[in-house]
Amino acid sequence: MDPLSHGLWGAVAFGRKNRRSFWTAFGFGFAPDLFSFGLFFVSTYLGLASRPPLFTNVNDDSWVPDYIHSLYGPTHSLVIFLAAFFLVWIIRRKPLWEMAAWGLHVIFDIFGHTRQFFPTPFLWPISEYRFDGWHWSNPWIYIPNVALLVVLSLWFFVIPRRAIQRHAIQNKPH
Repeated sequence: MDPLSHGLWGAVAFGRKNRRSFWTAFGFGFAPDLFSFGLFFVSTYLGLASRPPLFTNVNDDSWVPDYIHSLYGPTHSLVIFLAAFFLVWIIRRKPLWEMAAWGLHVIFDIFGHTRQFFPTPFLWPISEYRFDGWHWSNPWIYIPNVALLVVLSLWFFVIPRRAIQRHAIQNKPH
């Protein structure tokens, strides 16, 4: 799944309390890809690394630098996520539910990546097992993903605001 979709799914699922909650959940949903791919994209933007091919085979990751695969393991591991989640819970003495967007990101990637292209090492460092999922860019996955994100975003963020505004106008003292 693309990083923006991960962020939005995390925000819709775990960040609906207020704007801060939304952006915190968005950040945690976006973070695994940011921490594994961010350095590469910044270095290509600055001209320090060669850009990936524009149209790549979804089963070819030969253009991906090795360090990205090294970063991908810990950032896409449910083991690391759970350890971090419970550590934060112990430190704060209450859970930071927006962090669950990170776990949701990993779960989506388990099923949205094939063994040929970035299979998700969700049990890293305990096991190298990787599930052979369906590539997220497949139109049967990508189009419903975008459509659901649009519908859920409207449902959770646009419609309630309009209802609140309507309610405020109707109950305004005359």
